[in-house]
Amino acid sequence: MIADGICDGILVEHADRLSRFGFRYLEAFAKTHGAEIQVVERSRPGELEKELVDDMISIVSSFAGKLYGMRSEKRRQIKATIKSVLMDDTLIKQD
Repeated sequence: MIADGICDGILVEHADRLSRFGFRYLEAFAKTHGAEIQVVERSRPGELEKELVDDMISIVSSFAGKLYGMRSEKRRQIKATIKSVLMDDTLIKQD
C-alpha cells in the first residue's frame, strides 16, 4: 500500500510487531515512498539483544525437552517390551 501511495504511514506499538528482523529496511523503504513508520514504544539499547537471547534460550530449551522426552519414552517402551516378554509364559520352555 505504501508503494502504491495508498497510505502514508504505519503506526505500531513495538518495532518487532511489524518485523522481527529487517525493520530498518522497512523504514528506509517507507521513506523512499514518502511514508513514515511510527513506533510508539522504542526499545532501549540492549533490550533487543536481551529479548533475542531469551527467545533463543526458550527455543533450545523446548527442543532439549522434546529430545529428552523422546529418549525417556523410548526407554519406557523398551522396558515394557522386555517385561511383557519375560512375563509371557508361552515363551518359557518347560522340560
